[in-house]
Amino acid sequence: MNRFNSRRSFFNLVAAGAISGAVAHSAEPDSESYWRVVCSQFSFHEDRVPMNAANLCPTPAQVASRVEELTRDVDVDCSFQNRAKFANLREDTRSKVAAQLGVSVDEIALVRNTSEANNTISNGIQLKSGDEIVIWEQNHPTNNVAWEVRAKRFGYRVTKVSLPAHPKSADDLIGPFEKALSGRTRVLALTHVSNVSGFRLPVKELAQIAHRRGIHVHLDGAQSWGAHHVDLKDLGCDSYAASAHKWFCGPREVGLLYVRDERIAAIWPQVVAPGWGDTPETVLEGARKFESMGQRDDAALAGVGAAAEFQDTIGVKRIDERVTALATELKSSLLETGAKLTTPESPALSGGVCIMQVPEANRAKVFEAMYTEFGIAGSTSGGLRLCPAFYNTREHVQRAAEGVKKLRHLWA
Repeated sequence: MNRFNSRRSFFNLVAAGAISGAVAHSAEPDSESYWRVVCSQFSFHEDRVPMNAANLCPTPAQVASRVEELTRDVDVDCSFQNRAKFANLREDTRSKVAAQLGVSVDEIALVRNTSEANNTISNGIQLKSGDEIVIWEQNHPTNNVAWEVRAKRFGYRVTKVSLPAHPKSADDLIGPFEKALSGRTRVLALTHVSNVSGFRLPVKELAQIAHRRGIHVHLDGAQSWGAHHVDLKDLGCDSYAASAHKWFCGPREVGLLYVRDERIAAIWPQVVAPGWGDTPETVLEGARKFESMGQRDDAALAGVGAAAEFQDTIGVKRIDERVTALATELKSSLLETGAKLTTPESPALSGGVCIMQVPEANRAKVFEAMYTEFGIAGSTSGGLRLCPAFYNTREHVQRAAEGVKKLRHLWA
């Protein structure tokens, strides 16, 4: 075993041993003591607690160490011979990610982030004047404005769907989209969980409706990968975009693009660089054709595999349950303060993104006070956005609610 592999094994054993030990010594595997052990694998301090997973998450110690170790390894020897190992490490990452998402390795491209993946789809699908794209008004700009910019250039139509502010069931979310689809619709571009409201769309049902009309379904999963158990085959989308630096707690500037096998050939890559193929007919196998971008950060790509290992040690479904439990407790606690939520209370209609209403004029003040006075790092997106991830504890959630309560004069 060489130097970097032996050191990697050490860090993985430490993390896995600590987490597995917590399970073994707890009466309840998912007790708060177990999650405190998970929290201890991250380097943030208790006086500055991250609760903005919708934007950026910290990485656990062994993932950060893995990236640092491999970066140093390249700096020590940047020869082709030494770097040859990264081809296998990249495929190892692809295999782990594909397994978690329930798809084949040939359907996964390792790109730079959700924005790039979204744009690969909006630029790569062949459309003509008169075609229609149906989008959700709450999509991220890279899955919203990007379609509108291209429509202006090529003459197709974009239809934007609005949803009721307070949906009571999945039917309230399905109806407006179904009504918007027409005989000209070629793509339905959705967001799994909204970063500005916390709504979670019933993607499986929407995909079934769209597929009956032969419509491609693209899904922005920036707020679901790493937060929830995602089975892409079960969801039924044709393409899916996500970033490792959010809920997945992986390295920055690495993301994924899933494209269903039957759709890969019909979508063109937006970047063609050495390694893509010598001719249009000799392209990389499967979705790999979407990740030919020139020089990449090989250490970060390998680090995504380490992040997947960390999630597997805990359990993807267990992480989903934890995020849901923390989000549910947070929403309940915020309601007890008198706050009004933009995010639905029901876990069936929401994810880990929690947003309470704050007058726009006071959002910055509340956001800053939560950080400086209570040590909770949130966001002003949509109001006050608080997104508890699996590395957060119930104490963090309770502290956030207490901070909101004490800042009532700014939002009531």
